[in-house]
Amino acid sequence: MVRLSPKEFPRHFWNEDKGLTSIFILLCISNFLVIPFFEHKGPLIYMFTRIIWFILLIAGITTLSENRSQMRKFSIIPVLLIIASVLQVLLENTFLSYFEFAIELAVFALLIGMVLVKVFEPGSVSVHRIIGSIVVYMLIGNVWAQVYQFIYTHTPGSIQFPSADTESGVAASTFLYFSYTTLTTTGYGEILPLNAIARTVVIIEELIGVLYPVVLIGRLVSLVSGNSESKTN
Repeated sequence: MVRLSPKEFPRHFWNEDKGLTSIFILLCISNFLVIPFFEHKGPLIYMFTRIIWFILLIAGITTLSENRSQMRKFSIIPVLLIIASVLQVLLENTFLSYFEFAIELAVFALLIGMVLVKVFEPGSVSVHRIIGSIVVYMLIGNVWAQVYQFIYTHTPGSIQFPSADTESGVAASTFLYFSYTTLTTTGYGEILPLNAIARTVVIIEELIGVLYPVVLIGRLVSLVSGNSESKTN
């Protein structure tokens, strides 16, 4: 298959392993600074964050796609995300919320896939690749935060939050907090899933939270062992 020439696109962090560390820093800023402390600033912060991730996705697609046809197909996803986000802010339509949710899941799946490609591409296992595996773990937490928020919004009473959170509306940072405590099986107990859908989603995330590190560590260890043996031979 035809590979895209490096000269066709500017060199950026998707070309090197250290780019995974850059994504990790960006994700930490988004999860631990922007979402908890600036989400109340309104749609401007919301759109600014989306634009940054849009640029990140487009850069990854142009670098990792095997040909132009694949690049065009994958580029549809981040473009639809921007369109859905703008329409949702302007119209606040129920159907658009379902559409935006589906596109968000597709975006996360695409981003996770691209990071995994960089983590497991041929070459030695570097610190940056290990950080990339942490990025995937964090992105899984972000995915489930979106799922919890969607379930809570469209199925009233599905998740019980402390009264302090529900009085002013449950913030996105609260769903992110609940997702991360579930993913790491911490479970403080102040937030409770109350119906079958929410409980099933919680169980799935808990299983992923337990199994992902085990499977990933095993895979990385096998890669390190393989590289050591090839060097010895």
